[in-house]
Amino acid sequence: MFIPEGFLRHSLSEFGNIYSGLNLIVYPTFNKKTALFTSTLDLELRKKLVKCYIWSIALYGDETWTIRGADQKHLEGFEMCWRRMEKISWTDHVRNEEVLLRVKEQKNILHEISKRKANWIGHILRINCLLQQVIEGKLKGG
Repeated sequence: MFIPEGFLRHSLSEFGNIYSGLNLIVYPTFNKKTALFTSTLDLELRKKLVKCYIWSIALYGDETWTIRGADQKHLEGFEMCWRRMEKISWTDHVRNEEVLLRVKEQKNILHEISKRKANWIGHILRINCLLQQVIEGKLKGG
């Protein structure tokens, strides 16, 4: 698996926000112009590779993110990597919905993040730890 240099040393809080984190972590991978953007591979295989390698790196630790409106727009823009895979320029004036139809995908990155957050909260609430007490409001202030 390809992990960009220095990725494990940084967290999104060190980058400042999600957008700069995506720029520093994921976009160098896109700029390699590897087999993901060649038409020699099947579209379904390229989609699986993007979801496996690119999205897993981009969404690392997303369970703890606080997503603001601007972050939501950047994540939705990042999700439209399908446009680049299909070699559709922004000057071609092709709507995002049409691009999603061409690659047979739906917008689901924000749904995936909320699902991961729910799973994380469920995991925290099942174990007996300090974080559980904080979330449930059982910790007395001093």
